[in-house]
Amino acid sequence: MILICLILVVYLVAVMSNTILILVIWLGFRLHSPVYFLLSQLSLIDLALISTSVPKMVTNFFSGKKAISQVGCGTQIFFSIALGIAECLLLTLMSYDRYIAICNPLHYSVIMSHTICAQMVIGSWVGGAVTSLAHTAYTMHFPICHRREIPHFLCEGLALLKLTCEDITVYLKSVVVTSFLVVLIPLSLILASYTLIFLTIHCMSSTEGRSKALATCSSRLSVVTLYFGPAILVYMRPGSSKTPKLNQSLFIFNAILTPMLNPLIYSLRNKDVRAAVKRIIISRCPLGKRKRSLGCCT
Repeated sequence: MILICLILVVYLVAVMSNTILILVIWLGFRLHSPVYFLLSQLSLIDLALISTSVPKMVTNFFSGKKAISQVGCGTQIFFSIALGIAECLLLTLMSYDRYIAICNPLHYSVIMSHTICAQMVIGSWVGGAVTSLAHTAYTMHFPICHRREIPHFLCEGLALLKLTCEDITVYLKSVVVTSFLVVLIPLSLILASYTLIFLTIHCMSSTEGRSKALATCSSRLSVVTLYFGPAILVYMRPGSSKTPKLNQSLFIFNAILTPMLNPLIYSLRNKDVRAAVKRIIISRCPLGKRKRSLGCCT
């Protein structure tokens, strides 16, 4: 009961914080820039990712029924993989955005145009959906011959395949290859981008610019660590070291805690977001409007 209530609180905080961040970026005209557009897409992915598992988990707990249909299981697998891959790709593109902004600022508006940003986001969503569709279709076609009890709190591909009697060696190899393509390669590109960024920051003469760039990069690196760390441990560990309890703990961290922490990290450490929240509150509050009108009259 304590654990499920904590997860429910985390879910509510994640939904509220991500929704508020999306609305603030949408309503704050000063935040209509590529960096905040990508950030709003990250919040949208986090909002969808945490909603693929927690509502069903909470419903099962309070209803006492732990069953899920085959269609529901396949849907959960598809969205969890698609959103996870989309987030990997989007975090890579966000690191590239910061690399251009800090290392090549004069060409930023040309390279990171609204069209390019839209193409980046569409590519992340489509890449995640296509890869997930292939893995989901392949996972769901295996027959189940053991007791139909998934050793997990959600329908997860590797956990579901433990119920089949067929040889899944080829599929496990494909999981490792996919993980290398969508986890290790993006992580390597992210680390390369931030290495170049830190080298550029080190050469900056302005102390204010250096501190601002360091604050931005440190928050983004913390998000990358929170997301990629559990993903690597889940999908790229040797098979002998994979235990159900450890995998469940890593999934809770990756699919539940990270979507809650991401908007908090970005909003609490971002002056532009905090300023936009204040402006929106003042503009929507009748007392704030009255003070502004009185100030104009005086």
